[in-house]
Amino acid sequence: MSFTFFRRTGERRTKRALVLVTTLLLGASLLPAPAGATPPEGEDSVHAAEPYLVGRGIADATGEIAEVGLMGYGRIDQQAAGLHNRQRSRAFVVADRDTSERVLLVVVDAPMIFNSVRQEVLRRLAERYGDTYTERNVMLTATHSHATPGGHAHHLLYNITTLGFHRKTFEAVTSGIVESVEKAHSDLAPASLTLTHDELADASANRSRAAFDRNPARDKAHFPDAVDPQTSLLRIERDGRPVGAINWFPVHATSMSGDNRLVSSDNKGYAAYRWERQDAGVDYRGDPAPAFVSAFAQTNAGDLTPNLDLTPPSTPEDFQRTTANGEKQYRAAKRQLTADGTAIAGGVDSRLVHLNLSEVEVRPEFTGDGRTHRTCKPAVGAAMAAGSLEDGPGFPGFDEGENPLWDKVSHSVLYRASPKLKECQAPKGVFAPVGAMNKVHPWVQEIVPVQLMRVGELHLIGVPGEVTITAGLRLRRTVAEAVGADLQNVLVAGYANSYFHYLTTPEEYDAQHYEGGSTLFGRWQLPALQQTAHELATALRDGRDVPPGDEPEDLPGNQFRLQPGVVLDTPPLGKRFGDVLSQPAEAYSAGEQVSATFAGTHPSNDLHRGGTYLEIQRWDGRAWQPVADDGDWSTALHWTRRGVSASRVTITWQPPADAAGTHRIRYRGDARNALGRVAPITGVTREFTIR
Repeated sequence: MSFTFFRRTGERRTKRALVLVTTLLLGASLLPAPAGATPPEGEDSVHAAEPYLVGRGIADATGEIAEVGLMGYGRIDQQAAGLHNRQRSRAFVVADRDTSERVLLVVVDAPMIFNSVRQEVLRRLAERYGDTYTERNVMLTATHSHATPGGHAHHLLYNITTLGFHRKTFEAVTSGIVESVEKAHSDLAPASLTLTHDELADASANRSRAAFDRNPARDKAHFPDAVDPQTSLLRIERDGRPVGAINWFPVHATSMSGDNRLVSSDNKGYAAYRWERQDAGVDYRGDPAPAFVSAFAQTNAGDLTPNLDLTPPSTPEDFQRTTANGEKQYRAAKRQLTADGTAIAGGVDSRLVHLNLSEVEVRPEFTGDGRTHRTCKPAVGAAMAAGSLEDGPGFPGFDEGENPLWDKVSHSVLYRASPKLKECQAPKGVFAPVGAMNKVHPWVQEIVPVQLMRVGELHLIGVPGEVTITAGLRLRRTVAEAVGADLQNVLVAGYANSYFHYLTTPEEYDAQHYEGGSTLFGRWQLPALQQTAHELATALRDGRDVPPGDEPEDLPGNQFRLQPGVVLDTPPLGKRFGDVLSQPAEAYSAGEQVSATFAGTHPSNDLHRGGTYLEIQRWDGRAWQPVADDGDWSTALHWTRRGVSASRVTITWQPPADAAGTHRIRYRGDARNALGRVAPITGVTREFTIR
């Protein structure tokens, strides 16, 4: 062993000792009393009323907003050109006051959680907190917004349309998640938890009804309208006062269209913003400990679209659709804030295993046909290349369902050469055998984390992908039966910890719609996940550990980037940075959009994480006070390149009905000179009046 090993080991021990000492000195009052100790008078009843320690945290996780591909629709032409509103990471720590066991749930406005991000977050949490937060008790989930920047994966398939890896976005997402956890950790305080359920029937539609209809009658009877309307809320209260909420409702965050070019947190981001900012008055930049934190998490949303007419929206119509759908989710969740529910009691616990989905032997009790089957190397179907026609079509020349060319190639060449591949992947028309391609370069992840987390009666199945409602139902039934839980209290936590595309039932897989073509590991992928979920559930029930298995490889050194970074900023000829090229009008009526254009700079020079590119300011008679910034739904920043190195920045603001008074717009940018040095610049419009 080298000296470096002992030095690093000593450093880790020192950090853990510091964490322990800090906990003892500052947080002793929050820890369980020693065995045999007599609690102060009345403490037993207080403890029973608030059996958990709960911490909440929000942080900015916004990546690059210009010249980076937006992730989700798979379109190379969908390059970001501005900001609608900022991405947030919301973290919740729940600790059992009796055992000190804890779990951490993070909900981040992101397209997916890639393994690259998960590994880096866990690495940084270990540096700060030792073994307090580990892969076993940390669940990272994404809202799946299709209007947020990509380029933060370490697998090639997801970086093609973003023209490679974008380190600044990767850093913003990981740092935002870690910061939200730090805030939640510091916010730990006694709390009670209540779980409620309701129905929201008019916020989603099944975009793959023909595939859904292939399922058995028992499954379809559970979803008579082919949607999962269950909206679940975990309410967090301190001293009887609500201080936070986590909502689970399945619907794709595809209200913003593939033609949109502004970074946006989409419908779930709006729902959280609506509750926190507009309802609870949270100041994202000014409140170190906000009074209320709300997260709108995904569950089994694989075949559910927010586009109720089954037609992709266009821009700018999609902004109204996004607001409308998010408002429905917010109102459904808000109704549950005062509803009767289940007072959560009991411990917290978690289990996790790394599963190599390329080589799972699935036992007969899970396959449904009384035979043993195997999963296989991943393959992309031609139906995946077609895209989801109801949310945003993919490549021309491909269709959901039959694709004669690729079906013929698969059946006459690939499946004939490999009967095992046929048994696993047929009837998929294979477009790209990414499993074989992984031998040359890592295209997709094959070893994935599968997790089960319990908070009292609530069980969350962490699945690293997009689960259809019926696939989710089968997973939920598997776990509910194993642990003896009420089915409605067992939820799929989709888009969790990593990403393996879709998960369909074998019956849906046979239809080879977009979802089936995107189920990479073949027809038996869901039974393999059910088998794994059952093993985790029985281990959790019996108090047994499970071997975590081999972790997926860390791939930070294998990245490429075709898109050049910012080389130089120059103002337009005859202008200076920050000059107002187009002033707002002198006066506006309430509700009329305000607009101004500046001689700007490239936004990627500084992402302003935790800050803002713009402020709407109001004169209060003594000073200019900020009333909105780039985290608000009412503002937008549009960026365009002029020539080789000049930038034009247009800021718009939709004033609320009560915005009377004198206002101005302040723009904040950062200019890069020929030597690579970056310096802040600013610009301010003339005053204007809202009547």
